[in-house]
Amino acid sequence: MSQAADAFVGTQAPDFTLQDGQGRDWRLSDKRGRIVAFLFYPGNETLVCTKQLCSVRDHWSEYIATGAEIVGVSAGTVESHQKFAKHHNLPLTLLADTDGSVTKRYTGQWWMPSWITRAIVVVDAEGIVRHRRIMLGVFRPRDKWVVAAIYSANFDKLLTRYGGRR
Repeated sequence: MSQAADAFVGTQAPDFTLQDGQGRDWRLSDKRGRIVAFLFYPGNETLVCTKQLCSVRDHWSEYIATGAEIVGVSAGTVESHQKFAKHHNLPLTLLADTDGSVTKRYTGQWWMPSWITRAIVVVDAEGIVRHRRIMLGVFRPRDKWVVAAIYSANFDKLLTRYGGRR
């Protein structure tokens, strides 16, 4: 069954609550006032996903410099996220979307199931989706794409506020 995403660029990001790798509730609306960059990925301890998130770890100073909160989202359980983060010393928050509902809302379900979808979604400090890039299969986002998307979200916000255009 196909379900379209409802997190489009320029729209209010749908609120949600998921558990993080420590079993605590993580709610998007609690992050208002801060940019949040979501990295949707298929699964923990898989070849491409591990490379992707270890690359985030290896470039963590570049991510931190953006001022954004960096969050990974996959269908893994709280326990699997905890083990994955510890095994690879991952500094980012990992959220357990065990039923795939948040992934579907933010990435949609294309010709491939949403659990194989990788995506970058950046939500600005006002809760507006400023960037959304979907990648399927083994293609993974590069760190420079994510960092650029975060800076772009800040730029788009300024343009909107002051009436400019790209």
